[in-house]
Amino acid sequence: MGSLQLDDFVAGWVGGAAGVIVGHPLDTVKTRLQAGQGYGSTFNCVLTVYRNETAAGFFKGMSFPLVSIAVYNSVVFGVFSNTQRLISQHRYGNSNSPPALMDLALASMAAGTVSVGIGGPVDLVKIRLQMQTQPFLEANLNLKHRVTGISIQTAYKSPVHCVATILRQDGLAGLYRGSSAMILRDIPGYCLYFIPYTFLCGWITPDGCLSPSPFSVWIAGGIAGAISWGTATPMDVVKSRLQADGVYFKKYKGIIDCISQSYHNDGLKVFFRGLMVNAVRGFPMSAAMFLGYELSLKAIRNQMETNP
Repeated sequence: MGSLQLDDFVAGWVGGAAGVIVGHPLDTVKTRLQAGQGYGSTFNCVLTVYRNETAAGFFKGMSFPLVSIAVYNSVVFGVFSNTQRLISQHRYGNSNSPPALMDLALASMAAGTVSVGIGGPVDLVKIRLQMQTQPFLEANLNLKHRVTGISIQTAYKSPVHCVATILRQDGLAGLYRGSSAMILRDIPGYCLYFIPYTFLCGWITPDGCLSPSPFSVWIAGGIAGAISWGTATPMDVVKSRLQADGVYFKKYKGIIDCISQSYHNDGLKVFFRGLMVNAVRGFPMSAAMFLGYELSLKAIRNQMETNP
């Protein structure tokens, strides 16, 4: 049992796909609030997107994350579960021993670190596609009267065109723009994701039950997601701004410059933009993700026991 188990990766893929479908509309609202201009409140952002782009605007750029974030989530859950079992095997001599707080923290940090390798480019492309209707030239550089003839809506024709354009302009490093902010978001973020989930599942599940019920998974996953995404908001704002930057120009030189300019222009409150959306979106998205993961993992293992 101490060896690598691939069923966690497969179940993580299913959970990731479920999370994207449930959470993408609010993810679009969150990204517009954090990296866009002129929306004001969450409610006004929702109304503006719907009025200008209809309901389809909330699903802008979903095709790419539906595939890629599922793979990304597969890596996160696979690395976390296998690392946690490896630690238990090393410390207690049994990979199935209940993990201590430090064990969960180390496994969460490993998942957060590894995830940036895939998650950085995925988030970058998703955000660039979500922000295509944003008037960057006018809002950020006040070039309204000096630059004409550029169609912001057609900056990228598709996810593949977006990746090709970034590689052509900035090379491979361009796909990892904002990755330093993502590391600072995801390492503590996954600690506040997996640790609350594990303890809440254990607390909600009645004594004597071998595994948590779907209801326990839904509640524990939702609460963990709300906690994790809510606390990650400040660095998520910085990451979103860095990744949205660079379609036609580069406003920020790096993470420190982004923090400095954002604070200078908008004050401390800018780092909490999208906090409510993050927390609200975090609950159903993470609940669906953990439920998809646990149910598919149980089905896979039952199938393996039936057909060894």
